[in-house]
Amino acid sequence: MLPTQLQELLAFPLKTSRGGSGQPSLERRGVLRTNPELGCPRKRTAALHQVESPVWPTFPFQREGSRIWERGNLLLRDLPSPLPTKRTRTYSATARASAGPVFKGVCKQFSRSQGHGFITPENGTEDIFVHVSDIEGEYVPMEGDEVTYKICPIPPKNQKFQAVEVVLTNLAPHTKHETWSGQIIGS
Repeated sequence: MLPTQLQELLAFPLKTSRGGSGQPSLERRGVLRTNPELGCPRKRTAALHQVESPVWPTFPFQREGSRIWERGNLLLRDLPSPLPTKRTRTYSATARASAGPVFKGVCKQFSRSQGHGFITPENGTEDIFVHVSDIEGEYVPMEGDEVTYKICPIPPKNQKFQAVEVVLTNLAPHTKHETWSGQIIGS
């Protein structure tokens, strides 16, 4: 036997749309009513589907298998950056990069407007891509600046690498440098 509320719902005839075309509207007479629990008296909810306990998403949005959220004692460096970035990495890729060795190099070129540039490694291998979101510190990199960095594979094939955790260690002499806030500093 059907529940009483469902029987009541089926007992009410359907309203027709304004045009009188005979097409049933979504509203059934007497069944829809306002729900003051939701905090919006104009919002209408069906009597059969009233929310008794709202489901709220947890923050941060947990993913199954994401170990960063499973640990009880988080360190500040373990939390994702609050700054919005154009590129995001998985936790595992970030952890691998952070655990890797530190390399030295020289900034070959960097375009603030394009948001990326290249670093020439100290050992003379192929230039390494660097994204603006991976630069730490207050200065915009300029050609000739000495930097330290770690590397992370670039998806999807993971055949090339990009520089992450880039820190300017020695600014190029006799070059005007710009801060991220736009101030020009002469060195």
